[in-house]
Amino acid sequence: MNVVQSISLYLQRRLGRQRLRQVGLGAIPFIALLALWQANTFFGWLEPVYIPTLASVWEAAFTLQADCPGLAGVVTLDYGCLLTTHILSSLGRVALSLAIGLPLGVACGVLAGMNRRIANTLEPIGVFANAISGIAWIPLAIVWFGIGWLTTLFILLNTVFWLVFFNTLLGVRSVPRVYEHSVRTLGGSRWAVIFQVCIPGAMPSIVTGVRMSMGFGWRALIAAEMIGGDSGLGFMIFVSAQEYKIEEVFLGVLVIAIIWMLTDRFCLVPLEKWTIHRWGLVWRPT
Repeated sequence: MNVVQSISLYLQRRLGRQRLRQVGLGAIPFIALLALWQANTFFGWLEPVYIPTLASVWEAAFTLQADCPGLAGVVTLDYGCLLTTHILSSLGRVALSLAIGLPLGVACGVLAGMNRRIANTLEPIGVFANAISGIAWIPLAIVWFGIGWLTTLFILLNTVFWLVFFNTLLGVRSVPRVYEHSVRTLGGSRWAVIFQVCIPGAMPSIVTGVRMSMGFGWRALIAAEMIGGDSGLGFMIFVSAQEYKIEEVFLGVLVIAIIWMLTDRFCLVPLEKWTIHRWGLVWRPT
């Protein structure tokens, strides 16, 4: 038995044959893109100023990490470890905005959705706010807060809160009133209606709002960091583009994509399994 067969058997035991097949199918597009990228390097279809070599992007990651003082030291833009600094800066902004925007959006959406008149009144406001939330606020945010953390945090909170609020409101409003009346008839309190009827019934919409807010939040973050930020992956991409360091631009784009894929795989997919799949609220493919 050769090494490839041994690795294949080990992965089948760890992941299962069906899961391994899904991983393999999902990896095919990325392998094809890497092959085309390397082929462009070999045949020289496009100049490196347009598409850098894979080796130069890999080298840029180590160059930006040169002379890293470690996470225990002071990490600023004046020291080494620039890539880690930008990544932590972006992740910190996203984490803070989610910690504030998600619970606030869900709570306001549930409370508004439980009253039909309030829900009908606030729904147009949610549509209006979602249309202009995110990067449309960047010019005004720069005027109000200047360049830095407050601007990017304001943009992120606008994106996260309104998406979660609007989807939660729609989800709660779509729960049949007969369930609420049944719980109240059996002696259930208002809190029982919220936690046993409204939130579980609206969970598909809430999870959809969370996924949308994180996805659009990442996009708004990068745009805000490019225009109104002083650190972060968007800021790194913008500065690298001005200095014609195309390999660093590609590196920033790849890091953003990898972070989002890991977030989706290890945070959002388990959230769906623990909630809407577990409760049987959506169809789960086998």
